[in-house]
Amino acid sequence: MRILLAEDEIAMSEALVDILSFHNYSVDAVYDGADALDYARSQAYDGVILDVMMPRMDGVEVLKRLRREGNRTPVLLLTARGEVEDRIRGLDAGADDYLPKPFAMGELLARLRAMLRRRESYVPDVLRLGDVTLDPGRFELRCGDRAQSLSKLEYQIMELLMRNPGMTFSAETLLERVWGCETDAGVGVVWVYISYLRKKLAALDAKVEIASRRGLGYTLEVGQ
Repeated sequence: MRILLAEDEIAMSEALVDILSFHNYSVDAVYDGADALDYARSQAYDGVILDVMMPRMDGVEVLKRLRREGNRTPVLLLTARGEVEDRIRGLDAGADDYLPKPFAMGELLARLRAMLRRRESYVPDVLRLGDVTLDPGRFELRCGDRAQSLSKLEYQIMELLMRNPGMTFSAETLLERVWGCETDAGVGVVWVYISYLRKKLAALDAKVEIASRRGLGYTLEVGQ
């Protein structure tokens, strides 16, 4: 199981990495909210442990942005705040569980196991627009009895467009949402992947198309 850990207290982060690694989790550790958002956007994790009070961006804002973008990775929030209002705020933002500090490591591990078990039994929704469906379980785009397999980046672009039909995304926005804020890739790579997706939609003979709006960006439209 691969876990993203976002905790700005270095000693706490190191202790958590040690205990999680001992229990056979693979852990990527980051120390502020902006990096947490970038990592969660650009890589596939089984779960995220997210501290609420972090520099650059607080954990609840990170969570809100991920959920708005369609990211359904299970998230366990950590915070020094134990008030009911803060727990409600975190859960309303889309957290799967909430653990106030200080906490026992045993409880953290138990909550993490429970959260990941729920994920394993969860069947993601198939997205539909016009005559096209996007299957998150198979990374597959379908139209009638035809199917096209998608790479991870193709899938992430298509998912973002299908969750926001009619919305125009600039190449810069797609680059940030899919590749992450700190990518070395240029906006030209977005055009390349849009081209891949257009060819796959054409191969499906789908009525759905990725339209270009001059000077604005790309949008998903359903043709007649």
